[in-house]
Amino acid sequence: MSAFSPCVVIPHYRHEQAIAGVIARVKAQRLPCYLVDDGSGAPVAAALAALAAAESTWLRLLKLPHNQGKGAAVMAGCAAALAHGYSHAVQLDADGQHCIEDLPRFVEAARRQPQAVIAGAAVYDERVPRARRYGRWVTHVWVWINTGSLAIRDSMCGFRVYPLAPALAVWHEMRQGRRMDFDTEILVRLFWAGCAIVNLPTAVTYPEDGVSHFHLWRDNLRISGMHARLFFGMLWRAPRLWFRPRQSSE
Repeated sequence: MSAFSPCVVIPHYRHEQAIAGVIARVKAQRLPCYLVDDGSGAPVAAALAALAAAESTWLRLLKLPHNQGKGAAVMAGCAAALAHGYSHAVQLDADGQHCIEDLPRFVEAARRQPQAVIAGAAVYDERVPRARRYGRWVTHVWVWINTGSLAIRDSMCGFRVYPLAPALAVWHEMRQGRRMDFDTEILVRLFWAGCAIVNLPTAVTYPEDGVSHFHLWRDNLRISGMHARLFFGMLWRAPRLWFRPRQSSE
Protein backbone atom coordinates (compact mmCIF):
# COMPACT_ATOMS: atom_id res chain seq x y z
CA MET A 1 0.00 0.00 0.00
CA SER A 2 1.19 3.56 -0.70
CA ALA A 3 2.09 5.99 2.10
CA PHE A 4 -0.82 6.74 4.40
CA SER A 5 -2.71 9.69 2.94
CA PRO A 6 -6.34 10.21 4.07
CA CYS A 7 -9.14 12.33 2.70
CA VAL A 8 -12.90 12.67 3.26
CA VAL A 9 -15.68 11.61 0.86
CA ILE A 10 -19.21 12.97 1.34
CA PRO A 11 -22.06 11.69 -0.86
CA HIS A 12 -24.73 14.36 -1.24
CA TYR A 13 -28.33 14.19 -2.39
CA ARG A 14 -30.64 17.08 -1.53
CA HIS A 15 -29.21 17.99 1.87
CA GLU A 16 -28.74 21.62 0.93
CA GLN A 17 -29.93 22.85 4.36
CA ALA A 18 -27.23 20.93 6.20
CA ILE A 19 -24.25 20.67 3.86
CA ALA A 20 -22.69 24.09 4.48
CA GLY A 21 -22.50 23.34 8.20
CA VAL A 22 -21.05 19.88 7.52
CA ILE A 23 -18.39 21.35 5.25
CA ALA A 24 -17.47 23.98 7.83
CA ARG A 25 -16.96 21.27 10.46
CA VAL A 26 -14.86 19.16 8.07
CA LYS A 27 -12.74 22.20 7.20
CA ALA A 28 -11.79 22.56 10.86
CA GLN A 29 -10.29 19.05 10.71
CA ARG A 30 -7.83 20.08 7.96
CA LEU A 31 -8.44 17.15 5.62
CA PRO A 32 -8.98 17.34 1.86
CA CYS A 33 -12.52 16.46 0.89
CA TYR A 34 -14.48 15.15 -2.11
CA LEU A 35 -18.11 16.25 -2.14
CA VAL A 36 -20.08 14.08 -4.58
CA ASP A 37 -23.35 15.51 -5.87
CA ASP A 38 -25.55 12.53 -6.68
CA GLY A 39 -27.83 14.26 -9.16
CA SER A 40 -29.44 16.70 -6.71
CA GLY A 41 -30.85 18.96 -9.42
CA ALA A 42 -29.96 22.37 -10.83
CA PRO A 43 -30.78 24.69 -7.89
CA VAL A 44 -28.89 22.52 -5.41
CA ALA A 45 -26.04 21.98 -7.86
CA ALA A 46 -25.55 25.74 -8.12
CA ALA A 47 -25.34 26.07 -4.34
CA LEU A 48 -22.81 23.24 -4.13
CA ALA A 49 -20.72 24.78 -6.90
CA ALA A 50 -20.60 28.08 -5.01
CA LEU A 51 -19.62 26.28 -1.83
CA ALA A 52 -16.84 24.38 -3.60
CA ALA A 53 -15.56 27.53 -5.29
CA ALA A 54 -15.27 29.25 -1.92
CA GLU A 55 -13.26 26.32 -0.53
CA SER A 56 -11.35 25.34 -3.65
CA THR A 57 -8.00 24.80 -1.91
CA TRP A 58 -9.20 21.67 -0.13
CA LEU A 59 -12.71 20.81 -1.39
CA ARG A 60 -13.37 19.09 -4.73
CA LEU A 61 -16.89 18.83 -6.13
CA LEU A 62 -17.78 15.81 -8.26
CA LYS A 63 -21.10 15.75 -10.10
CA LEU A 64 -22.89 12.59 -11.16
CA PRO A 65 -25.18 13.14 -14.18
CA HIS A 66 -28.21 11.64 -12.45
CA ASN A 67 -29.12 10.10 -9.11
CA GLN A 68 -27.39 6.73 -8.81
CA GLY A 69 -27.54 6.05 -5.07
CA LYS A 70 -25.32 6.57 -2.06
CA GLY A 71 -23.02 3.68 -2.92
CA ALA A 72 -22.32 4.95 -6.42
CA ALA A 73 -21.62 8.44 -5.06
CA VAL A 74 -19.27 7.19 -2.33
CA MET A 75 -17.33 5.01 -4.73
CA ALA A 76 -17.08 7.76 -7.34
CA GLY A 77 -15.44 9.88 -4.67
CA CYS A 78 -13.20 7.01 -3.61
CA ALA A 79 -12.09 6.37 -7.20
CA ALA A 80 -11.23 10.04 -7.65
CA ALA A 81 -9.33 10.04 -4.35
CA LEU A 82 -7.28 6.98 -5.32
CA ALA A 83 -6.51 8.51 -8.71
CA HIS A 84 -5.17 11.60 -6.92
CA GLY A 85 -2.87 9.55 -4.72
CA TYR A 86 -4.86 9.14 -1.51
CA SER A 87 -4.68 5.80 0.30
CA HIS A 88 -7.76 6.07 2.57
CA ALA A 89 -11.13 7.79 2.51
CA VAL A 90 -13.31 8.73 5.45
CA GLN A 91 -16.96 8.36 4.48
CA LEU A 92 -19.32 10.87 6.09
CA ASP A 93 -23.02 11.50 5.53
CA ALA A 94 -24.15 14.92 4.32
CA ASP A 95 -27.03 15.42 6.74
CA GLY A 96 -24.99 16.43 9.78
CA GLN A 97 -25.84 13.43 11.93
CA HIS A 98 -22.24 12.30 12.43
CA CYS A 99 -19.85 13.58 15.08
CA ILE A 100 -17.35 15.06 12.64
CA GLU A 101 -15.15 16.06 15.55
CA ASP A 102 -14.34 12.33 15.87
CA LEU A 103 -12.46 12.46 12.57
CA PRO A 104 -9.00 12.51 14.25
CA ARG A 105 -9.86 9.31 16.15
CA PHE A 106 -10.90 7.55 12.95
CA VAL A 107 -7.88 8.74 10.99
CA GLU A 108 -5.47 7.73 13.75
CA ALA A 109 -7.06 4.28 13.97
CA ALA A 110 -6.60 3.89 10.20
CA ARG A 111 -3.01 5.07 10.46
CA ARG A 112 -2.32 2.37 13.08
CA GLN A 113 -4.05 -0.37 11.06
CA PRO A 114 -3.94 0.73 7.42
CA GLN A 115 -5.21 -2.59 6.03
CA ALA A 116 -8.37 -2.49 8.18
CA VAL A 117 -11.75 -0.85 7.72
CA ILE A 118 -12.45 1.55 10.59
CA ALA A 119 -16.21 1.22 11.11
CA GLY A 120 -18.25 3.61 13.19
CA ALA A 121 -20.54 1.98 15.76
CA ALA A 122 -23.43 4.39 16.29
CA VAL A 123 -24.25 5.62 19.78
CA TYR A 124 -27.70 7.24 19.47
CA ASP A 125 -29.42 9.92 21.48
CA GLU A 126 -33.07 9.71 22.52
CA ARG A 127 -34.33 11.09 19.19
CA VAL A 128 -33.66 7.95 17.15
CA PRO A 129 -36.99 6.54 15.88
CA ARG A 130 -37.90 3.25 17.55
CA ALA A 131 -38.65 1.58 14.21
CA ARG A 132 -35.22 2.55 12.91
CA ARG A 133 -33.53 1.14 16.02
CA TYR A 134 -35.43 -2.17 15.63
CA GLY A 135 -34.54 -2.38 11.94
CA ARG A 136 -30.87 -1.87 12.73
CA TRP A 137 -30.86 -4.76 15.18
CA VAL A 138 -32.40 -7.06 12.58
CA THR A 139 -29.61 -6.10 10.21
CA HIS A 140 -26.98 -6.66 12.91
CA VAL A 141 -28.21 -10.22 13.44
CA TRP A 142 -28.16 -10.98 9.71
CA VAL A 143 -24.66 -9.54 9.39
CA TRP A 144 -23.43 -11.79 12.20
CA ILE A 145 -24.99 -14.77 10.43
CA ASN A 146 -23.56 -13.84 7.04
CA THR A 147 -20.05 -13.29 8.38
CA GLY A 148 -20.05 -16.11 10.94
CA SER A 149 -18.59 -13.53 13.29
CA LEU A 150 -19.36 -10.70 15.70
CA ALA A 151 -16.53 -8.65 14.21
CA ILE A 152 -18.88 -6.07 12.65
CA ARG A 153 -20.67 -4.25 15.44
CA ASP A 154 -22.64 -1.83 13.23
CA SER A 155 -22.81 -2.28 9.48
CA MET A 156 -25.22 0.62 8.89
CA CYS A 157 -23.26 3.56 10.28
CA GLY A 158 -22.09 5.75 7.40
CA PHE A 159 -19.05 7.06 9.30
CA ARG A 160 -16.09 4.84 8.41
CA VAL A 161 -12.63 4.76 6.86
CA TYR A 162 -11.93 2.63 3.80
CA PRO A 163 -8.51 1.52 2.59
CA LEU A 164 -9.16 2.59 -0.96
CA ALA A 165 -7.57 -0.16 -3.05
CA PRO A 166 -9.43 -3.11 -1.43
CA ALA A 167 -12.68 -1.14 -1.13
CA LEU A 168 -12.71 -0.32 -4.83
CA ALA A 169 -11.76 -3.89 -5.75
CA VAL A 170 -14.74 -5.21 -3.77
CA TRP A 171 -17.02 -2.52 -5.22
CA HIS A 172 -16.22 -3.57 -8.78
CA GLU A 173 -17.26 -7.12 -7.91
CA MET A 174 -20.60 -6.04 -6.39
CA ARG A 175 -23.68 -6.27 -8.60
CA GLN A 176 -26.05 -4.57 -6.14
CA GLY A 177 -25.80 -2.43 -3.02
CA ARG A 178 -25.99 0.98 -4.68
CA ARG A 179 -28.49 2.67 -2.35
CA MET A 180 -29.62 2.13 1.25
CA ASP A 181 -28.18 -1.38 1.11
CA PHE A 182 -24.69 -0.14 0.25
CA ASP A 183 -23.18 0.44 3.70
CA THR A 184 -23.97 -3.06 4.94
CA GLU A 185 -23.17 -4.96 1.78
CA ILE A 186 -19.75 -3.49 1.14
CA LEU A 187 -18.71 -3.96 4.76
CA VAL A 188 -19.72 -7.63 4.74
CA ARG A 189 -17.96 -8.17 1.41
CA LEU A 190 -14.80 -6.44 2.67
CA PHE A 191 -14.86 -8.81 5.65
CA TRP A 192 -15.26 -11.74 3.26
CA ALA A 193 -12.27 -10.42 1.29
CA GLY A 194 -10.10 -10.60 4.40
CA CYS A 195 -10.15 -7.03 5.67
CA ALA A 196 -10.05 -6.65 9.44
CA ILE A 197 -12.82 -4.54 10.97
CA VAL A 198 -12.01 -2.05 13.74
CA ASN A 199 -15.14 -0.73 15.47
CA LEU A 200 -15.13 2.77 16.94
CA PRO A 201 -18.13 4.03 18.94
CA THR A 202 -19.29 7.43 17.76
CA ALA A 203 -22.26 9.63 18.60
CA VAL A 204 -24.99 9.84 15.94
CA THR A 205 -27.86 12.30 16.20
CA TYR A 206 -31.12 12.76 14.31
CA PRO A 207 -31.40 16.53 13.71
CA GLU A 208 -34.92 17.80 14.34
CA ASP A 209 -34.95 19.54 10.94
CA GLY A 210 -33.10 16.72 9.17
CA VAL A 211 -34.19 15.31 5.81
CA SER A 212 -34.32 11.53 5.40
CA HIS A 213 -34.31 9.85 2.00
CA PHE A 214 -35.22 6.47 3.51
CA HIS A 215 -38.42 5.08 1.94
CA LEU A 216 -40.00 2.61 4.35
CA TRP A 217 -41.32 -0.07 2.01
CA ARG A 218 -38.98 0.32 -0.95
CA ASP A 219 -35.79 0.47 1.06
CA ASN A 220 -36.80 -2.24 3.50
CA LEU A 221 -37.51 -4.47 0.50
CA ARG A 222 -34.12 -3.57 -0.96
CA ILE A 223 -32.40 -4.32 2.36
CA SER A 224 -34.24 -7.64 2.67
CA GLY A 225 -33.02 -8.60 -0.79
CA MET A 226 -29.49 -7.66 0.23
CA HIS A 227 -29.65 -9.92 3.30
CA ALA A 228 -30.88 -12.81 1.13
CA ARG A 229 -28.13 -12.16 -1.43
CA LEU A 230 -25.47 -12.14 1.27
CA PHE A 231 -26.88 -15.25 2.92
CA PHE A 232 -26.56 -17.30 -0.26
CA GLY A 233 -23.12 -15.79 -0.83
CA MET A 234 -22.17 -16.86 2.68
CA LEU A 235 -23.18 -20.50 2.15
CA TRP A 236 -20.40 -21.38 -0.25
CA ARG A 237 -17.93 -19.32 1.77
CA ALA A 238 -19.01 -20.93 5.06
CA PRO A 239 -16.12 -23.40 5.47
CA ARG A 240 -13.56 -20.62 5.02
CA LEU A 241 -15.47 -18.28 7.32
CA TRP A 242 -15.84 -20.92 10.03
CA PHE A 243 -12.11 -21.66 10.05
CA ARG A 244 -11.05 -18.04 9.82
CA PRO A 245 -9.27 -16.81 12.98
CA ARG A 246 -11.78 -15.17 15.30
CA GLN A 247 -11.67 -11.38 15.33
CA SER A 248 -12.72 -9.32 18.31
CA SER A 249 -15.60 -6.89 17.79
CA GLU A 250 -13.46 -4.08 19.24
